[in-house]
Amino acid sequence: MSVTNNGAIILKNQVLVDVGINPMSQKFYIELEPPSLLNNQADVDRLIKSLDNHYHNPVVPLAMMNKVSEVLRRADWRVTVTLARFGESWKLIDIEPGDTTGHNFGLAIDLGTTTVVCYLIDLNSGEIIGVAADYNGQVVLGEDILTRIYRASDPGGIKIMQSAVVDTLNNLISRLEREHKINRLQIYAAAVGANTTMMHLLLGLDPSRICMAPYIPVINLPGFMRASEIGLLVNPHAPLYCLPSVGSYVGGDIVGGILASGLHKKPELALFVDIGTNGEMILGNRDWLVACAGAAGPALEGGVARHGMRAEPGAVYQVRIDPETKKVSYSTIGGQKARGICGSGLIDCLAELLLAGIINRAGKFKGDQKEFVVVPASESQTGKDITFTQVDIDNIMRTKGAVNAALEVMLEGVGCQLADIETFYAAGAFGQYLDLESAITIGLYPDLPRERMIRLGNSSGEGARLVLISDQSRREAEEISRGITYFELNASEVFMNKFVGSKFLPHTNLDYYPTVKEKMFRRGLLQE
Repeated sequence: MSVTNNGAIILKNQVLVDVGINPMSQKFYIELEPPSLLNNQADVDRLIKSLDNHYHNPVVPLAMMNKVSEVLRRADWRVTVTLARFGESWKLIDIEPGDTTGHNFGLAIDLGTTTVVCYLIDLNSGEIIGVAADYNGQVVLGEDILTRIYRASDPGGIKIMQSAVVDTLNNLISRLEREHKINRLQIYAAAVGANTTMMHLLLGLDPSRICMAPYIPVINLPGFMRASEIGLLVNPHAPLYCLPSVGSYVGGDIVGGILASGLHKKPELALFVDIGTNGEMILGNRDWLVACAGAAGPALEGGVARHGMRAEPGAVYQVRIDPETKKVSYSTIGGQKARGICGSGLIDCLAELLLAGIINRAGKFKGDQKEFVVVPASESQTGKDITFTQVDIDNIMRTKGAVNAALEVMLEGVGCQLADIETFYAAGAFGQYLDLESAITIGLYPDLPRERMIRLGNSSGEGARLVLISDQSRREAEEISRGITYFELNASEVFMNKFVGSKFLPHTNLDYYPTVKEKMFRRGLLQE
């Protein structure tokens, strides 16, 4: 993915979204006539009047008024002012001597349950000029969403959770400041894409009712606030904006992904899938959007498998099994000796075991076998076999079965079929690196023509960037969140029935997966 100077997102030579640059915070260089006995207008009033042609009725907060007077005089009335949008109004958030219009930065933040990514954005051009990532500091307090919600209910728990993630962000900001030789006080805006729980914990809000029927969060659209209100170490007056959520299980990260894909503007039917800690799906087009979500990630992020691990150096991320000899070939992140298997490697394992005839369509090993050795002890860092077990398979089967069932419920709910889907968007880091053929082989992704399948990568971060650089994108994000119909699956008998019947590879009905069916016939794994 690349970004042009006018804010267009380009993926494989295809423009997905094109926006004009109208950033959340803007700089303006101005030269004022000094006061005199003949022109005795007050300092702040003089500044506001000079800006009024460009920004209607800008507000100068009390905390900035003395600074205005001091800097105007020190700079001989030649200054750069920074104004930030807070909803429909503009506020002056900084004033500097001379022309500093070239130093106008923002942060686009993808706040994930496991990983946090900060993109340093040039607000004048919309370009990404730096990236820093780290594990969410909350991980040590709980790897999954439900544990964190539970821990937040302890005395002082919400504050502990908030501090953990804000510390993570501030460390990333410090890293960007050092690497790109900028002043963090010239970071004048931040936009965040996060699931609903992460957004609540970032803002210090109570997440306890998110996981209890009827699943109502404190807020879906928190709007604008000052970054200093949560302790973010950027310009203290900078606006902080969290992309709006739809509900407890479809958050601003997904709204950002829809925005980045542009599917909400297109006439053709599209399916957007983001499988991470949660699995979220959006189906629709410019006329309507429906959504559903459910827990997915632990089995696919390596947290459940016996030898599972995150996508770190030493993780097996790709696996191939020769169908004749059953010999395994694999690749690890960083080319290091294998320590374990990450999510994409687990999906490869399951797909390759099926196509090699080692497991059946029910996901069971044939014969008495209980596990499969992916990396022998002689080749691993640990000196022990790295295996893929029957329990690992069962866990992934439940996850992929839930994805199958949710998609069927959505399609039936709107009267559509798989064949009606014209574009498939795979979002998130997992979708970026997952082998499409393996995902289709096990039924995690639908069997559609491959040219219709688009990897979006970190669409949550990209949605945050679009909101930072374009007020129109911010308005669109809010419209998207208001226009989505959410399918609640937790109490759906139809979903549960389909879930029970979906635990076959790639699906109970092989006709839904024609290319997989053909592969299995060619390899003698199916009879006419």
